[in-house]
This record gives sequence, C-alpha cells and structure tokens, in this order.
Amino acid sequence: MADSVLQLKCSCNNYPWGKTGSSSLAASLCSKTPDTDFKIDESKPYAEMWMGTYPVLPSYVLSTGEDLQDVLDKRTDLIGEQVIKKFGHTKLPFLPKILSIAKALTLQVHPSKDLSARLHAKDPSSFTDPNHKPEIAIALSQFEAFCGWKPLADIQSLFDLQPLQRYKPAEQTHFNNETLKRIVAAILKDTEANTASVQTQLSQLPASAFGTQTHIPALLPRLQSQYDKTDPGILVALLTMNYLTLPPGSCIYIPADGIHAYLSGDIVECMARSNNVLNTGFCPRADRDSIDLFTSTLSFEPHRPEDAIVPAERFERGGGRTVVYKPPTSEFDVLVSELGKEEEEVVGGLGGPSVLISTRGDGVMSVEGREFELREGYIFFVGQGVETRFKSAKGMSVYRAYVE
Repeated sequence: MADSVLQLKCSCNNYPWGKTGSSSLAASLCSKTPDTDFKIDESKPYAEMWMGTYPVLPSYVLSTGEDLQDVLDKRTDLIGEQVIKKFGHTKLPFLPKILSIAKALTLQVHPSKDLSARLHAKDPSSFTDPNHKPEIAIALSQFEAFCGWKPLADIQSLFDLQPLQRYKPAEQTHFNNETLKRIVAAILKDTEANTASVQTQLSQLPASAFGTQTHIPALLPRLQSQYDKTDPGILVALLTMNYLTLPPGSCIYIPADGIHAYLSGDIVECMARSNNVLNTGFCPRADRDSIDLFTSTLSFEPHRPEDAIVPAERFERGGGRTVVYKPPTSEFDVLVSELGKEEEEVVGGLGGPSVLISTRGDGVMSVEGREFELREGYIFFVGQGVETRFKSAKGMSVYRAYVE
C-alpha cells in the first residue's frame, strides 16, 4: 500500500506584526522540521507558518521535495472520492497556520464567496482566488483579539460622548446596525487631523466616562504606539468591536464578512482555502482598500463576545483525549489531542485528508503499521480513512485540521 502519511516542510512569512526571530512560535516550530532549509534570522519578524497547498506559501514533502499539491493531484486516493465530489477538485479546502502576533493585525474582513469571485475576476493579482475565508483561531497562549461588534447599546453610549458625536448620523433616531455602519464609514473617512484630535480628546476623559468599557483608555496608548493616532482603525476597534482576552485552548470563529483584528498571542488558525482580505486600519494609508467596498461588505453578527466562541466537544472517534472544534462552515474542523506523560490515544479514520502539527512534547504516531517520530514542530499530511495512534513520552499536544 502506498504511503498515507507524508511528513512536510513548511515556511513562514515576515509580516511586520509578527514576533521577532526565535521569540516567534511560528518560526520556532517551523525550524524544528529535520533537514529543513528554513532558518531563523533573529532580526526579522515571523508572523505566520502556513501548512497546506495554497500556492502563496505551499508545503513540500520532506523526503522528496515535491509540492504537496502535485502529490495530491496524482494520489487522489489520499483526498477521497467523497471530498473530491463535495468540492470539485483535489486541493485541500482548508489552510491551517501558526500565528505569532506581536502587535495588532490589520483591521479586516474577508469577502464573501460571491464578492470574492467578482473581485478575483476583476483584479486577480490582489484577490488571488474566488473563495470565501471563514476562519477559527485557537489560543496556544493568552490571546487578545478584536472580534465582531459590541452590543448596540454599549456602542450607542460611547457615541454620546462629546468627542464622538461628530460621527453620529444626525437624521437617525434609532440606533441600529445601519447607524453603526454609517458611523464606521464616517470614522474611516475622517481626516487624519480629526482622527488624531478625537483620540487626544478621548485620552483626556476620565476612565469613568467609558463606564464598564475600561479597556478603551487602557488600550488607546498601546495601539497608538504600534501604529499612529492618525490611524482610524484604533477608533473602530476600541469603540465598536468586542475586545476578547482568551486563555490557551479557547477558540473563536470569524465568519466571512466578519470584522476582526487580532492583537497579541500565539494561535493555531484554520480557514477555508483563500487569501482574500479587505483592510482599512492598522496599516499605512496606501495599503487600505476602498472604504465604501469595506463597509458594504460588513455583516453585523455577532453582537456579543460570547457568540464568537467555538466550544471544544468530545470527539466520538477518539479515545478520550481528543476534542473537536466544529465551526459552522463545511471546509474544515480541527481536532486537538492532549496527552500526558506516557499516554496513548487512538483516533479513528477520517472521511477526508488532514494536516497535523505537534506544538508541544514528543512521542510516536503509528499509522498502518508504520511508526513516525512526532516531535515539537513536526508536521504531517495524513490521507483519508486511516486510523492514527499516538503515544507520548513526556506529554504531547497535536492539532489536526481535516475535512469530511
């Protein structure tokens, strides 16, 4: 039987929000693949390690150097008829990553499938595929994120503050999602001088002026130090979006068209196969997309922070040490297996392909009678339908994106 398991070598990008050198978990894990040609430069930021077949930063089979997608095109049995029929191709429909975040990512949304198709047809160099990009983020460390919208009543109370009244539509009597949409557009379209002035005025208010939202005056100088007080993303994030501080193991879901900006921490991220994004804040003005396009794309759910949380559920085909995160999207779910010292776990065959990474510890993975050393940072593709057995030495954490 041909191999169903392929060890991979991957690489990292150098977005400026990433952690520097070996302090980046993404870079540290990436560098631990044996015989990899990836080397850490301690002077560079390392933001994301990609694990999959997206052509911007593809994974390669460690033993042969082949692009993983080239292998899957020849070995369609590794994907399985069910998944090929479901999506109409032999590409992995998901893209897992490790992110190491030192400062706020861009204020962004990922366009819907319909809009992505139109943007890709019009500008394929900027929008490199016709797909949408719902995603989840699982915290490996304490994780800070701006995610979705605050309850409308909380937003409304803030815009009654004198420095912010300039952004309220004068003719609207009811504060609703349309009001919020117009406020966001007004903030993004304001002049740099006005944006800076509003932030200065907010910084001079007592903390009590923000009611229970005391994170606003606490975070304002931090975001200004990362970007500039002329950046409108600071106002949009602090005033209209949920601010979440999550412990390791927590998971959030970002739907297509969902506004978000991750702030700090190390995470496992998994998304549908896409790289499309619209940016309007926490970035230089030259890198910002059309404000009208951005605001027209926005969806207005969730409106509560708890609605963004994806709970961990017991995985029924596991042996008791595996949970599954199941976002409301068809492209992927994510398994997490946590093993203590000298513990074992068995995960039954999955109905589609998977990509896994060990983020902690070491041990052995057994598949179809073969054993594979599984150390921190080792990454594997596993074909559909095969049972996997894990045995740890001193403990081990395994994250595994898959589709069925």
